[in-house]
Amino acid sequence: MPIQINNSLTRKKEEFLPLNPPLVNIYTCGVTVYDDCHIGHARSLYIFDVIKRYLKYRGFKVKFVRNITDIDDKIINRANELKVDWQELVKKYIERYYEDLSVLGIEKADFEPRATENIKEMVTHIRGLVTLGFAYEAGGDVYFDVRKFAGYGKLSGQSIDQMEAGARIDPSELKRDHLDFALWKKSKPGEPEWDSPWGKGRPGWHIECSVMSTKYLKTDTLDIHAGGRDLIFPHHENEIAQAEALTKKPFAKYWIHHGLLTINGQKMSKSLGNFVTIKDFIDKYKNADLLKLFFLSAHYSHPIDYSDEKVKEAKKQIKSFKEFFTKVNSWRLRKGKSKTDTSKVDTAAIDDICIKFQKAMDDDFNMPQALACLFELRDLGLGFISLDKEDAFNHAKSKLETFFNIFGLVLSTKEIPEEIKKKVEERDAAKIDKDFQKADSIRKEIGRFGFAVSDTAGGTTIIYLPEDN
Repeated sequence: MPIQINNSLTRKKEEFLPLNPPLVNIYTCGVTVYDDCHIGHARSLYIFDVIKRYLKYRGFKVKFVRNITDIDDKIINRANELKVDWQELVKKYIERYYEDLSVLGIEKADFEPRATENIKEMVTHIRGLVTLGFAYEAGGDVYFDVRKFAGYGKLSGQSIDQMEAGARIDPSELKRDHLDFALWKKSKPGEPEWDSPWGKGRPGWHIECSVMSTKYLKTDTLDIHAGGRDLIFPHHENEIAQAEALTKKPFAKYWIHHGLLTINGQKMSKSLGNFVTIKDFIDKYKNADLLKLFFLSAHYSHPIDYSDEKVKEAKKQIKSFKEFFTKVNSWRLRKGKSKTDTSKVDTAAIDDICIKFQKAMDDDFNMPQALACLFELRDLGLGFISLDKEDAFNHAKSKLETFFNIFGLVLSTKEIPEEIKKKVEERDAAKIDKDFQKADSIRKEIGRFGFAVSDTAGGTTIIYLPEDN
């Protein structure tokens, strides 16, 4: 079954056919480094990391670029507010950004270009747009002439008239039409600046993505451009216009947009006191997998509402998965045990679930349905334990670990101390002697160390009981 993607550009689900298979070029909008990343950023970073991992699982060679906006009005304003040099601010939050990626277990992109490292290429691109008549200089600024580009509005589905009705103009701006957007901004006194044919200034926000995506992916047409739904207009609409006006080629074949995150039904805002950074979450719960399982509970394209109750649900899921994985550390303590072969029936049951997982992910990366398959594998594996089918259990466990890797989930498990193993042997001996009071006493003692014992047909299994965070 081919992968199907809900393309924001065409507003329909389409078969995924990259331009030069098996190569897949992906560009996603990264962060603007003026503050700590919040859990809304985490959703974006995580969702596209999973999509990249899944495409690799399906045999594609993925080239992935995620930019860093390190010059922008927000950065300048924040630096002025804090009375620090803008470069110091940027350095601090880039470091914090990479700390967040590390704690989330999200892989770095193949390229993570910074806007300030690519200004020369942006100036060249802007000069080309001016030469072709798609852009004009006004008082040291350079604007894109929206009405010159016939396809403007095709991503957001808005006509020029609709945009005009909802737009407003700053009287200080010199642009010809209030829909026109800045490609180059003349620097004000004390602001960072770079040389250009139009005087000293800095690039607008939109131009960096058009330029850096095509530069680092070495193509005029991306296979996938991804980002949040809030970026469709004007950011992504403007990216298309300024890219296609110059190259005369489609900027991206597929556009993927994730839904936005709210907190208890409200937009996240510092003024409302519901602003949750990635660091806030990790400090509170000590476990990035909780956040990932929460994200997996909704389709990536849908909005998602964060609450303590949903985190509690994720805790239950983690506890059940950890119980499964730690059981393999002591499959059976009985020495000289014999293995049972995996029957065709067992293999078929496991493979059926794996097929369901792939069908779910192939259907526009339906992660909630795919996650349900992980629970099915877990339950199947636990059944194999109770029936003493070790090979079947290990086969199910191997598949489960593969899918956990696609979802970037890392379930830490404890090695079983020798002391605990000895206590289990003492308990088994007590049971043989029918000293059930002693056996129960040892079981309780084992429990105080954070472990439990499970009596199965194949012998005694030790289970690590995860702490409630």
